[in-house]
Amino acid sequence: MGKGDKKTAKGKRVIGSYGNSRKRKSTKPVVVVKAKKEKKSEVTATEKKTTTKAATKKATAKKTAKKTAKKEA
Repeated sequence: MGKGDKKTAKGKRVIGSYGNSRKRKSTKPVVVVKAKKEKKSEVTATEKKTTTKAATKKATAKKTAKKTAKKEA
């Protein structure tokens, strides 16, 4: 595993060849594509309040259902 080994990067450097263990730098320019930003949906303050109220109602309903189920069991 040294200078004479054709499968290692060190051996390939000594021999002057390229392969899987010693890749060449690409000559093609790399193009980076930026992702498009999505527009945030505009939600009014009243809509936010109603959605949070509905979410809290659902959460409390689930908690009470779990408590009653535990008591019955």
